[in-house]
Amino acid sequence: MPITLGPNRYGKAETRLVRVTRDGATHHLKDLNVSTSLSGAMEPAHLTGDNSAVLPTDTQKNTVYAFARKHGVDQIEDFALLLARHFVDSQPAIHHARVEIEEYAWSRVPVTPHSFVRDGGEVRTCVVHHDRDGRSTVVSGLTDLVLLNTTGSEFHGFVVDEYTTLAPAADRVLATAVTARWRHAGDTPSYASSYARVRRSLLEAFAGTHSLSLQQTLYAMGERALRACEEICEVRLALPNRHHFLVDLRPFGLDNDGEVYHAADRPYGLIEGAVLRDDAPDAAFAWE
Repeated sequence: MPITLGPNRYGKAETRLVRVTRDGATHHLKDLNVSTSLSGAMEPAHLTGDNSAVLPTDTQKNTVYAFARKHGVDQIEDFALLLARHFVDSQPAIHHARVEIEEYAWSRVPVTPHSFVRDGGEVRTCVVHHDRDGRSTVVSGLTDLVLLNTTGSEFHGFVVDEYTTLAPAADRVLATAVTARWRHAGDTPSYASSYARVRRSLLEAFAGTHSLSLQQTLYAMGERALRACEEICEVRLALPNRHHFLVDLRPFGLDNDGEVYHAADRPYGLIEGAVLRDDAPDAAFAWE
């Protein structure tokens, strides 16, 4: 029975990197989680244990630290592209590199120019691919962007069968923790500007949409981001529905006219979808 080696890759996951830039008395902080993954002519390593083409994962980790020192860290997309191109260009056996970065934000404490407090908000992300044919893809994103509307959301007209107990809602709390990823169509002049405009579009669409379903809100968020940012061509969103249920206070002789809720963490509805331009270029390996 013929047996062959299938798709494979290897790398160093979650290299924690903190880069301090000292501009006189004022310091700047970057806090990253970097994962690298390489693939190519790795058949000998798998089939015979010949490691002559394997760039050790420990070397990949060291490269992250060395590049942070040599090149600094500004936008995570640029740093990921720098790493991915280095691995492919410097190693003949490596045909494809994938670099994923999470960035944890810190805010400066006003008392001193070198004190920071970790932000409790969303995490910025990116995934970059580069292959030996010179093709690159960049997907930016964010996770854990927690949003809530106390009104302006309905849900009714859904399918009802013998197992349905959910009552139609003409006015409900709508809450979610957004995971969003957006694909760049080509060269992006400023990833910082692009990120800020996409994030603002997501917030504005969530706040400004009178929602009849979380699906409708998802589409509105993706559409608004695409219209605001010509440099991106596709947005993928995952929106968990963080249910808020009115608490029955009648046993205590109290009414509850939309004021006291139980925030349930599970189970939850999970709404996922993609919104893209009609002329979006082929995604190639961007979403892998």
